[in-house]
Amino acid sequence: MCKNYVFTSESVTGGHPDKMADQVSDAILDSLLTYDKYSRCAIETLFKTGICFVAGEIQTKASINIPAIVRKTINKIGYTSSEIGFDGSTCGILVSIEGQSTNISQGIYSKIRNVQGAGDQGMMFGYACNDTEELMPMPIFYAHRLTKQLENARKNKILPWLRPDGKSQVTVVYKHGKPINIDTVIISAHHSPNISYSTLKEAIIEEVIKKSIPKHLLNYKVKYYINPTGIFLIGGPMCDSGLTGRKIIVDTYGGMGRHGGGSFSGKDPSKLDRSAAYLARYIAKNIVASELASRCEVQLAYSIGIPVPISVMIDTFGTSQISSKKLENTIREIFPLEPIQFINHLKLLSPIYEETAVYGHFGRKEKSFTWEKTDMVNKLKNRLL
Repeated sequence: MCKNYVFTSESVTGGHPDKMADQVSDAILDSLLTYDKYSRCAIETLFKTGICFVAGEIQTKASINIPAIVRKTINKIGYTSSEIGFDGSTCGILVSIEGQSTNISQGIYSKIRNVQGAGDQGMMFGYACNDTEELMPMPIFYAHRLTKQLENARKNKILPWLRPDGKSQVTVVYKHGKPINIDTVIISAHHSPNISYSTLKEAIIEEVIKKSIPKHLLNYKVKYYINPTGIFLIGGPMCDSGLTGRKIIVDTYGGMGRHGGGSFSGKDPSKLDRSAAYLARYIAKNIVASELASRCEVQLAYSIGIPVPISVMIDTFGTSQISSKKLENTIREIFPLEPIQFINHLKLLSPIYEETAVYGHFGRKEKSFTWEKTDMVNKLKNRLL
């Protein structure tokens, strides 16, 4: 991919309906793990005007109040009044929860063999590149920075007329495969009616864009599109329904790395759609941090009930002097690839998931994002250099 091109990624705020759903699903998961770290959980949440529907399967010793968790999460996001489109304190809540299928459960864990198999079949991808210090693609990294700053400006009342919903989109210019500057920035910001468009546009550029993106990436040719329709008064579930797992490209690499297809939020770590995607990122990031490659994609594939991966694939896109086969063999030797191993290694049985549900699961510096550690660099170098 060493050529000249542009690449675009998007992000959404925590008040976007799909992200509301992700946060509720993960808040329920966190509550279960707080009281029973071996809880099994697969929860989907649906939002529409005035109503939240929670459905799924749970196997746990914990006793939790799901409606109370839903209301607390919605209010924390910022939807506290019907005037802004949704009220967490008064909305309707429907819950349809069943137990986990015994057919699935018996495949996950065997007391006789003391092993944990995969919770389902599937393939999971992890990606890393040296575009940024966090080893994330630049378009998605700055798209997340923008939506996070949009939320900060609202919550800290820097821009008090902002409301919870919002989106960003960033287009980056690449030359010879390396990012050189930003071409276009789009911000769609949910707002109250008492603000003029000219004031809103100027404030978003000054208080959001220029405080999120370094000056050297914003030359005089950058195109800004702020609320392109001119108005964004109706937001949240009143504007659009929300559903868990509908923003998987926002959750991962903004489209630059492949995705296995399974969503993350609402799933406990026995669901490898989530936990093995974290493992794949951990592997890819350590390879790039070791300077063994400037870009790396890892694919892991599992079968339900089987503890070892069916396949391991490494692609460095021609940026490594080490063969993919040698990298794959080394990964199998030094990384914990069985579910019980990497779940413990990455400390995935803790209630850490609500924080992951917005602004991306990767490229984060919070301590709980254990899959972002680069603690395998020395082992990789010792084996391969």
